[in-house]
Amino acid sequence: MKISRIAQLGAVAAVAALTLAGCAANEGGGGGNASGAPASDLSGEVAGGGASSQEVAVQTWTAGFQTANPDVTITYDPAGSGAGRESFQAGAFAFAGSDRAFTPEEIEAGPFDGCVEGTGIVELPTYISPIAVIFNIEGVDSLNLDPATLAGLFAGTITTWNDPAIVALNPDVTLPDTAVTPVHRADDSGTTENFTDYLYQAAGDVWTEEPDGVWPLQSGEAAQGTSGVVAAVAGGNGTVGYADASRAAEEGLSTAAIQVGDEFVSYTPEAAAAVVDESPFEEGRADGDLAIALDRTTEVAGVYPIVLISYMIGCQQYVDESVTPVVQAFFEYIASSEGQQAAAEAAGSAPISDSLRDQINDAIALIGQE
Repeated sequence: MKISRIAQLGAVAAVAALTLAGCAANEGGGGGNASGAPASDLSGEVAGGGASSQEVAVQTWTAGFQTANPDVTITYDPAGSGAGRESFQAGAFAFAGSDRAFTPEEIEAGPFDGCVEGTGIVELPTYISPIAVIFNIEGVDSLNLDPATLAGLFAGTITTWNDPAIVALNPDVTLPDTAVTPVHRADDSGTTENFTDYLYQAAGDVWTEEPDGVWPLQSGEAAQGTSGVVAAVAGGNGTVGYADASRAAEEGLSTAAIQVGDEFVSYTPEAAAAVVDESPFEEGRADGDLAIALDRTTEVAGVYPIVLISYMIGCQQYVDESVTPVVQAFFEYIASSEGQQAAAEAAGSAPISDSLRDQINDAIALIGQE
């Protein structure tokens, strides 16, 4: 169980949070009134951008939020996590979507030009999704892979699909001698950082490169963004890649089950959410910075360990105060049961748990506080 790092704020902050939440609800941030008619005084244009993994979810959240708040315009540029963080730091975006949180070192170094100097940021784990291992091998629809074999495919130590390591894990599958073509992201990507973090934690003897958003090897084929990786895998033969599971499902690509303990686990939203609930918050973070330290090596039954948590990131205090109520209300909608269910239906993501929602809402309540 995660222990809230907001708890120490005490009764005064709790009252403030309730007041802010009530105001946002009256403004329609939670999605409008019971009749479905807009009930909002919010207005303005707010720009964000970042992770392409959560693009479909953000489109869904934006549509729902703007329906309830017709005088608000939200734009989102799915340029990738790295680009989103950089643009947010430069003040070009009021919020960023990122498949990893800022590191403590990055936060300390700053600057965050859109945030009031000396104030912090909020990082909210609002999008949880499996990262699917996708492949395209003529005549093969499913595969089982253990961590070492998966790492070997991307490290270049396994070069054909009938390699003994793959055959041993798939005795009932006829595997060709087709060459392995690993496909990775060309851009700085949180999906890449999560994927390499899994390889580093679970297959350290084979994968020795530390986690990074930039692909660390020269081998393989590079493709821009999630859509580029999916297209490259779909258009080849013998290709293997990694992508947000919702995009893999859209294209009908074959996916691998991953060994966890003594079983092979296929990705599902529920299995992805399970590993998040098994993982603690990172230590040493400020209030409102809800970065989660994913445990990729857990052997708990039914857990799928190759998962990304995509964060919504904003300022605790904005230089441009006019964006504060819009960003706060938008984040509230994203974290709401309604918003999470809408994303699950549209993007196949895993709705956050009620306990995590409570802590996210505590963090959102910090926005605008002095």
